[in-house]
Amino acid sequence: MRRFLDFNTFFTNKFKAKVAKLSLNSGASCPNRDGTLSKGGCIFCSERGSGDFTSDYKDIDKQIYEQKNLLSKKWKAKYYIAYFQSFTNTYGDINKLRDLYNYVVSKEDIVGLSLATRADCLDDKVMEMLLELNKKTFLFLELGMQSVNENTIKFINRGYSHETFDENIKILKKNKIKFLTHLIFGLPCEDKGDILKSVNYIKDIHPFGVKFHCLYIQTDSPLYAYYKNKPFRLLSKDEYVNLVCDAIEILPKDIVIHRLTGDADKKKLIAPLWAADKLSVISSIDKELKNRGLDLVV
Repeated sequence: MRRFLDFNTFFTNKFKAKVAKLSLNSGASCPNRDGTLSKGGCIFCSERGSGDFTSDYKDIDKQIYEQKNLLSKKWKAKYYIAYFQSFTNTYGDINKLRDLYNYVVSKEDIVGLSLATRADCLDDKVMEMLLELNKKTFLFLELGMQSVNENTIKFINRGYSHETFDENIKILKKNKIKFLTHLIFGLPCEDKGDILKSVNYIKDIHPFGVKFHCLYIQTDSPLYAYYKNKPFRLLSKDEYVNLVCDAIEILPKDIVIHRLTGDADKKKLIAPLWAADKLSVISSIDKELKNRGLDLVV
């Protein structure tokens, strides 16, 4: 049974060469951080808007140069995806954002554009920009769904309902705008049944891709204060590995798995400590997939 299609396999096949992501900063804010919705943001989000390893906001050419230099120490990529990761990259001055994204995708070796954003930040002007960009490059959005369960959504302070999410991804699909969903395993108000409910929703909407994250706690997130006052049980490494493999078994084989686990900042990580060893987690997932007869779709 060959059911697992990852980022590297998909983009290498598509562009016939190694493709890497440049983690860039658009300088965008977030309505859940600037007071429009709330000042606290999502409960798990770090000070850098879940972009802990992105460039600092500066001249975009400097960011691109620094990111290419950093990535060159790991592998030789011929092409790049410009990944605007921090905060909400369809929120703010739309003309400024349009100019920035158009400039970036005009570069010959940048073959794609990935925008991390919120499903409630896709108004008509944003959609107009996305439709323009979709004609110029391989565009996809990264939507922080995390869960479909309303009690969970309220707990994490996401700021909008699952109904809003569902309505807006239908608009994206209608306009052929690719997107991937982020899903967190281990939120304190969820059991395995709740998690698999979210996985099955992803199966039904059939996005371009998905990212799996384990819930971890950093000192610079609102969750840290909550955890200190109301400690709760976190997933063990084995539990997380099995949940990821359960999800991969459920999802259609053409949904691209962009991430198997998150990147915790080791200097700020409080728990679970196993989350600091990303390579070990990925290795354990790979081993369990093989035990289940799952393999890469090539």
